[in-house]
Order: sequence, then C-alpha cells, then structure tokens
Amino acid sequence: MDVQSLVAQARDALSVERVFGTPYEKDGIAVVPVANVRAGGGGGGGPTGGGGGGVEARPAGAFVIQNGSVRWQPAVDVNRVLAFAVVALLTLRSIVRIRAKTKRAKLKAS
Repeated sequence: MDVQSLVAQARDALSVERVFGTPYEKDGIAVVPVANVRAGGGGGGGPTGGGGGGVEARPAGAFVIQNGSVRWQPAVDVNRVLAFAVVALLTLRSIVRIRAKTKRAKLKAS
C-alpha cells in the first residue's frame, strides 16, 4: 500500500461524519450525536520500512433541538467516573489514616 492511499484512508476516517452522527427526530425533538475523534500514525524507514496508525472515537454527547432552542447534553463516561471515585476514596482513606496516626503520636507525646 502506498503513502497516498494511506493518507486518503486517514482523511476518510476523520471526516465530519465521524464527529457528528446522523441526526434523528422523534416527537418533535431532533438529536445530533457528537463524538471526540482522535487519530495518529507513524512510519519508519530502513530496509524493511513500515508504518501504522489508528483512530479512536468516544461519545461526547448530543445536541438536542426542541422548540427552536438547542441544548448540549454531555455523554457520561462511566469508566472515568468510576476511576475518579476510586482515586478519591483512596486519597481520602490515606488522609484519614495520616491524621489518625498524627493524633495518636501527639497524644503519646503529651
């Protein structure tokens, strides 16, 4: 596969249709889904050459159109929320343990 066809495929993968999904309407409400799209690639020289790349798309939310007004409805990434909650709980636990240890040390010293 030559470089020109790789560039053409990447351009097709990063088109606006990947970011803004097909709008749909029901009961007078129109919804336009939106995604965050990232792409990367690379190549190497040398006797064998080589290259690679990838595209990642994650839901970002949707534009909701109702009664002539537009509002943004963000998508909730459950994995990120869970990761944040775990880190927050572990941090809180560490703070509580350090405070308890400091308090015990002060009591022993007095």
